[in-house]
Amino acid sequence: MIEALIGSTLAALSTGLGALLILLLPKSISHRSRDMMLAFTAGIMMAAAMMSLIPEALQYGGIVQVIVGVLLGVYVLNLLEKFIPHIDLEHNKSGIKFDQKAMLIIAAITLHNIPEGLSVGVSYASDSEGTGNLIALAIGLQNAPEGLLVALFLIQQRIQRWKALVVATLTGAVEIPMAFLGFYLTTSVSWLVPYGLAFAAGAMLFIIYKELIPESHGDGNERLSTYTFIIGVLFMIFLIQIF
Repeated sequence: MIEALIGSTLAALSTGLGALLILLLPKSISHRSRDMMLAFTAGIMMAAAMMSLIPEALQYGGIVQVIVGVLLGVYVLNLLEKFIPHIDLEHNKSGIKFDQKAMLIIAAITLHNIPEGLSVGVSYASDSEGTGNLIALAIGLQNAPEGLLVALFLIQQRIQRWKALVVATLTGAVEIPMAFLGFYLTTSVSWLVPYGLAFAAGAMLFIIYKELIPESHGDGNERLSTYTFIIGVLFMIFLIQIF
């Protein structure tokens, strides 16, 4: 329980850690740097889903539970996409610009963090030592560049940097109660564990293919992003072996 609290909190606060960079960076970053961050994150999450979550779901349940859980995770993310306008970054090599209102972006990113928090909680409910920490790390690494992008947008709207930092950090805070919800559901109803693990994998796979990979290939940096994606996969495999 304490480990789940610490892991989910660190994963959520990673949004703020990424946003801390706005205190050092100019008001915009190149799309090349952004694409590399997104691709690296995609590689991290791909390895976590395919080499940790799905194998464990198979261990605790079976192929039926994995299929149902993955499809449910994809379905939930698809619903979020339908009801929450997707925040596409304008592909412009000179920097990152948004054309949506600030509150819409903040609300959208906050709501998109809900399944990520559930994923962390479900992973800590697993009996396998280290799985929760791995998934919390993967989610945290995904949250860091997200927090940076939110903060960059806010300061482009002439919001003070420290206020942008606070707001960006708060967008990830929703993951903490969601992690507790996922943890208690799966520990109270043990048969939910394989479904929960597969759900987390499905949600990750949806984010990877629908969001991270396309956005990292929109500005002519496809080859570099591919290399960075592979590095992210190998980095997560290394961490899995350590844990």
